[in-house]
Amino acid sequence: MKIGEKIQTADWKNEKHVPVLECPDKVNPGEWLEVRVGLSKAVEHPNTTEHHIRWIRVYFSPDDDKFTYDLGTFTFNAHGEHATGANAGPVHTRDQAVFQFKTMKSGTLHAVAYCNIHGLWESSKRLTV
Repeated sequence: MKIGEKIQTADWKNEKHVPVLECPDKVNPGEWLEVRVGLSKAVEHPNTTEHHIRWIRVYFSPDDDKFTYDLGTFTFNAHGEHATGANAGPVHTRDQAVFQFKTMKSGTLHAVAYCNIHGLWESSKRLTV
């Protein structure tokens, strides 16, 4: 079995595990583009010691290019853990990130999120240059 067969997809408006990519649909060649990626836009995902999003990875696949490029990995390490017990800690991170990149070619952004209970989830967004 290939890893791609383990990645789940759905509509982020109804499924809390699907990452959401927010950025313009069109950009000028070589122009810096700000991308926001995260979960819990329409349906809140838990952020507890027992159930949380551990990371989101974002890739870009330019049209007519053999390779997909790794744009970034965003890890979320604090989920209320504490020496006195689960969810007793004072610190939580949220499953959201903002970054910038530029490209000379149109293509597709891909986001993959990992839930420690429900596995891998993917979404994508078309970007036109």
